[in-house]
Amino acid sequence: MNLHCCNICPHGCGADRSNTPTGYCRSGLSCSIATICPHTGEEPVISGRRGICNVFFARCNMQCVYCQNHEISRNTGSVPSQQMTPQEVAEEIIRILPFCENRVGFVSASHYLSQIIEIIDCIRQSGAEPIFVYNSNGYDLPEMLQLLEGKIDVYLPDFKYSNESLGRQLSGVSGYPGIAMKALKEMYRQKGSPLLLDDDTGLAESGLIIRHLVLPGLVQQSVEALRLIAEELSVNIHISLMSQYFPPFEIARFPALNRTLYSWEYEQVVDVFHQLGFHKGWIQEMDSTQHYRPRFTTEQPFR
Repeated sequence: MNLHCCNICPHGCGADRSNTPTGYCRSGLSCSIATICPHTGEEPVISGRRGICNVFFARCNMQCVYCQNHEISRNTGSVPSQQMTPQEVAEEIIRILPFCENRVGFVSASHYLSQIIEIIDCIRQSGAEPIFVYNSNGYDLPEMLQLLEGKIDVYLPDFKYSNESLGRQLSGVSGYPGIAMKALKEMYRQKGSPLLLDDDTGLAESGLIIRHLVLPGLVQQSVEALRLIAEELSVNIHISLMSQYFPPFEIARFPALNRTLYSWEYEQVVDVFHQLGFHKGWIQEMDSTQHYRPRFTTEQPFR
């Protein structure tokens, strides 16, 4: 990894992150942290009863127009964040861990992969042994993910689009379906389809969970996304099929996305989920749109 000519994500923009950030994600060498906090809003096997200690990095290597974390993910203008060294991030995680389940999540972390490795090493050197979760948008390079082998316990990636043009239009990236599928195949190589659970807590200790958010008016692309996972990977993978879409205030320039999901849209995708043979994972209730809207300008974003 070369952060002086950054090549850690598919953009390969070559930014020198030791100077004023100029690359796609406008990130430097230190960690730009929006918040580190307990979070109970993940899949039950991830967050459990007390929550996972999630590290929310600021900015992102995708710019989804509908991002629920838009307050911290935008690469233009200022975002609520603080600059921290990997050691400082590790120390804050260690401070918070006793108040959570013994697990740490790195959220939207593709552009900080080098620092994540340092954070994990610092935590393990302290004697702590939490479960590490890599929560990604899927826009990752397989060769970078290989560096996480043996360090990340659970992969929690998105597979957002089966349609390349949607990736460009809605997320500002090129080649999303092919790039993300290669990333998923590398995660699958490392973990396979079994999700290993702790016998006492029922929480995930190792494995792969793929998330897919159903978007309003785009049922067919969700159907094709599931079909790709079934054909290219396995129907034995755990799928988190999400209905929680809620339009952020700036979505007005995309009128088709300026509403929540209709129940019949989600039900069509759920039907295909079963028809394809998927049988492990989670189906969300339609009222989930009311429960996943953080406010990162407050001290407790998820309350």
